[in-house]
Amino acid sequence: MDVNGDDDDNNNNNNSNSNNTVNSHRLADLPGDVLVQIFQILAHTSLAALCSVSLVNKKWHDVADSILYKDVRFEKPEHHLVFGESLTRRERRGSAIHYASLEYPTSELAHLSLNGHIANSHYAPSHFDSLSRTISTMSNLKELEISVPVTLLHGIGALFNGPFDLACLQSCSLFYQCPDNAYWDLRENIHIFAHPTLESLFIRRAKLDYRGFDFIERPHELPLKKLHLIECDISDDALGDVLELPKAMEEFVMTHSAEPTPELEESSDNMGDYIVALQSQCESLERITVDFPTLGSRRSLRMRDFVALKLLRVNWDWQLFGKKSKKPRLDSFGIPPNLEKLEFFNELGTDEEVSELLDYLIQTSDVAAKAVKTTLIESINHTLAAQQHAASRSRRDSYTITLT
Repeated sequence: MDVNGDDDDNNNNNNSNSNNTVNSHRLADLPGDVLVQIFQILAHTSLAALCSVSLVNKKWHDVADSILYKDVRFEKPEHHLVFGESLTRRERRGSAIHYASLEYPTSELAHLSLNGHIANSHYAPSHFDSLSRTISTMSNLKELEISVPVTLLHGIGALFNGPFDLACLQSCSLFYQCPDNAYWDLRENIHIFAHPTLESLFIRRAKLDYRGFDFIERPHELPLKKLHLIECDISDDALGDVLELPKAMEEFVMTHSAEPTPELEESSDNMGDYIVALQSQCESLERITVDFPTLGSRRSLRMRDFVALKLLRVNWDWQLFGKKSKKPRLDSFGIPPNLEKLEFFNELGTDEEVSELLDYLIQTSDVAAKAVKTTLIESINHTLAAQQHAASRSRRDSYTITLT
């Protein structure tokens, strides 16, 4: 037996253990913000590795937990049920979430019970489904994307009316799947327009009748900056009503297909009605997009009060000037004074009279729009002549007229 050799091996082992202990202490002594940065880098490399690191000790577990649950995606109902059950062990886990996305079809929801217990939620299972109660625990949530069956419409809508729920929400996207691709009732979620911190709102395939926000308590000067209505059936009266709530909206988008299905019941068929609905935000709107091919126009739009508008996007040139009729045209498009770009999604020149008016508008834009520094020299009619035999254009393309 080589006693000296054994002693050397023991010494090496002791030195190795000692070094490991020192290294562990060094990592354990790192400030919390440094650990957060290290774990964030690790999360981008491997979430599985970060899960393993979270098992080392309680401090690391808390730091890793805040990163792992910062962004969550529920792609199946089972996901939010499992997460809800985890709240019984870690009640503060919901407050770590800043972004939440929920997206699954009706078929995924049918076989599940939605009245289970959710820890740290103040809503009763008898009145609210477990998904809504799970969302209510996300006290620091900043961005929420909803694309779920219409069965959950009422419960989620109640969250927007709660005084302490989603107090940090800044961006929200709403879509509820209805049978036969019908429009869901936005009135069930109407209080989203009165949310005190929301800045961006995206609504898809919703309907809202003329009543709008018909509540006695009407908040004012809300921070909403961006509103997108995608394939919605919205009354122009209702739109004008809810747009009285924001303090200074900057972007408005309204789009629909060329052949709406099902047929629109609440929407106006006149472009001018929606411009009137936007009037309460005329001093702050910078970008307006109305991609709604079926909207008609009975008279020229009056938009000189939209003093901040820089970009205007519509389908047809005649939506600005009004369709040609037997009655004499008494006025022209009231161009916003600071407009820089006009974009058209559909072909120009379908109405000769409107083409002449548009040509005149461009040539005199330095008079009509006082802030315009330079004007387009080439006649729009010359451009149209070159495009008459052009191939069909994609809906993503647009005809752009630059006024600066």
